[in-house]
Amino acid sequence: MKTVQINEEDLKWVCRLCGKNLVAGPVSVTYMGNRFTTELPRCPGCGWVLVTEAVALGKMAEAEAILEDK
Repeated sequence: MKTVQINEEDLKWVCRLCGKNLVAGPVSVTYMGNRFTTELPRCPGCGWVLVTEAVALGKMAEAEAILEDK
């Protein structure tokens, strides 16, 4: 999966568990036995990851379609 562009608006979120502001950071994503690393907004405390609707319906949906066609 290519690196996803992170909007500044996505980094204004605050983790409900830790109360810390989200930061852009590397995240490991696994689907159908394949692992990808990309940058997404994440909590520096607990590691919670924000997957926006745009990312889920865009880049992640593209990667899912490619893997399912194999």
